[in-house]
Amino acid sequence: MWLFKRKGASGFSYSSTAEEVTHGIDGSGLTAIVTGASSGIGSETTRTLALRGVHVIMAVRNMAAGKDVKEAIVKEIPAAKVDIMELDLSSLASVRKFAADFISSGHLLNILINNAGVMAIPFILSKDNTELQFATNHLGHFLLTNLLLDKMKETACETNREGRIVNVSSEAHRVTYREGIRFDKINDQQSYSRYLAYGQSKLANILFTNELMKRLKEDGVEITANSLNPGAITTNLFRHMTIVNGLASTVGKFVLKNVQQGASTTCYVALNPQVKGVSGKYFLDNNLATPSAMAKDMDLAKRLWDFSMDLVK
Repeated sequence: MWLFKRKGASGFSYSSTAEEVTHGIDGSGLTAIVTGASSGIGSETTRTLALRGVHVIMAVRNMAAGKDVKEAIVKEIPAAKVDIMELDLSSLASVRKFAADFISSGHLLNILINNAGVMAIPFILSKDNTELQFATNHLGHFLLTNLLLDKMKETACETNREGRIVNVSSEAHRVTYREGIRFDKINDQQSYSRYLAYGQSKLANILFTNELMKRLKEDGVEITANSLNPGAITTNLFRHMTIVNGLASTVGKFVLKNVQQGASTTCYVALNPQVKGVSGKYFLDNNLATPSAMAKDMDLAKRLWDFSMDLVK
């Protein structure tokens, strides 16, 4: 449809693919971590970055699925530099081990893409006794980013190249609990809503990004932090939503993005030179967008940061 192809200020649109928004970009010499890289937009993000010469570390919970994706990428792109490391974002111990192993590997780190997530699942507690959507979508990425921040700062100074942190959020951040983040009821099963809890975790992604941007600017380091909505995509994120999953696999192919389009905004924010120096922004369809008023609340962002720090201690 013409509406989906209408280009924004960036020159790209809803229909642009990850390859299109990175066309002609040389990413050789860059190293990126992509969480949730074994399926959906994570695997396409990995493939596209590898196509542009980036050394990609696939951070995955399912190692077998990760190996299959890596093999497919290397078969298509023989020169691709792709490695796999195990990461379970719902486990703080796993996050700490991943970060320690990555740092000890001696790799530089230019780009961190916090992509992995779960959506609208029944009430479950993580290994650390935190509601699973909040734990996986926000808390695990919050800890991972903080553990890798010094490595990104070192890399930016050593290479004189801008570091980029990319947090994959969702327009679902607009549909959350009345108070936005339920600090006092994160684990309240009685009032739990799988959809509002998902929105809460996606709101947390944006709030975290904005507070991180503020801190990076205060530190004077050349690292940006941005969040984005990849759009409604036909991926396995819908697997816990029976009716929606059925619609996504039938009607969805006509109105939802495919993975090539779904990964485009992530790749645009991670690699495109148009985004150089841009930080603390929210992107949609490869263009700047405006998040909810609550997502722009810096007091709420600071409170979330402090709350998250207490949970990961």
